[in-house]
Amino acid sequence: MKRKLFINLAAIDLKASTDFFLRLGFGVHPQFSDDTASCIVLSDDLYLMLLTNEKFVSFSPNPLINSHQQTEVLNCLSCHSKAEVDELVQKAVKAGGKTYNQPQDHGFMYAHGFQDLDGHVWELVYMEMLQA
Repeated sequence: MKRKLFINLAAIDLKASTDFFLRLGFGVHPQFSDDTASCIVLSDDLYLMLLTNEKFVSFSPNPLINSHQQTEVLNCLSCHSKAEVDELVQKAVKAGGKTYNQPQDHGFMYAHGFQDLDGHVWELVYMEMLQA
């Protein structure tokens, strides 16, 4: 069975957070989006569900944290090239996100990342699978 992954993250300002990911070049799946949630299509089988704080809390067994002060998850997204890693980080910063480290080139793997408008960490990696 082919699986799909839906990452659920709280968004303080749903419209601003949705626009942020649109500016990175991702799309929205309208069937799973409304005024409390935006379904961002990261790939054919990978989706980011941005939820208003109220909706997120209704699903969670634990209280919501302040993701600008605490880290609840490290999201890692693979890219097709080093250039794509750099491009997505540049777009994220231009859209209001921020970087938290410098690019890291480990030979077989290149990584860089950003924090989105809500403080969620996104690590971007390109791995040359033949050398890994």
